[in-house]
Amino acid sequence: MPADLPRRLAVACGMLMAMALPSAAATCERVDHDGQGYVLCEVGAAQEPALRLWQDGPDGAPLRNFANVRRILGPDEDLSFAMNAGMFHADYRAVGLLVIDGVELSPIVTGASRDNFGMLPNGVFCTGGDRPFSVIETLEFAETRPDCRLASQSGPMLVVDGELHPRFLVDSDSRYIRNGVGVAPDGQTAWFAISSRPVTFHEFGRFFRDGLGVRDALYFDGSISRLYAPAVRRADFGRSMGPIIGLVQPGG
Repeated sequence: MPADLPRRLAVACGMLMAMALPSAAATCERVDHDGQGYVLCEVGAAQEPALRLWQDGPDGAPLRNFANVRRILGPDEDLSFAMNAGMFHADYRAVGLLVIDGVELSPIVTGASRDNFGMLPNGVFCTGGDRPFSVIETLEFAETRPDCRLASQSGPMLVVDGELHPRFLVDSDSRYIRNGVGVAPDGQTAWFAISSRPVTFHEFGRFFRDGLGVRDALYFDGSISRLYAPAVRRADFGRSMGPIIGLVQPGG
């Protein structure tokens, strides 16, 4: 029996249990893979219209934290979960492509750079297009320009067509709390994950590829990664954030 098979089975069983829950809320749970803990939030195709991406509030000022996101929700809305959704400049504006409700607020960036964002290949998380959810490599996205209701560019890609990013080192000593998103091969499910402890890129990528079976996954960040998920009693605070993604459900 492979050494990591029990962990894979635990992840799979957890997701089967999640599928039995009502679709009104995202399913967030604590899972383990290869000795590392993660919080995993699952969003299905039927929930895509309830997924939202924020940068600024109604007054045009950056929202910067989960408390401000919650303040702008309607009286009959609750925040099921939220996390930071990509890298940003000093003024909290997105570094790369940002599309909210079909409106492009920041253009795509295709060049390499020395930071994590520009560790090519990087990519774009897209919702509401030909498939409910997609993670698309940046140059392919720039060439094909698919329609997206929401889109956030970040980098590096964690998993590219079933392979880990070529620059990830199995023996790396660079460890951070990291978060990102992966998409099921059929585009019907998106998994948002954050590590419970500092992990390497290689460990985080393996969680998506080997633990969840995704063929494409995108890194959001690793220095300011935050999660709001009442289901697992998480309401992280700390440094301000740029773009924030989350699922809104009926409440009040």
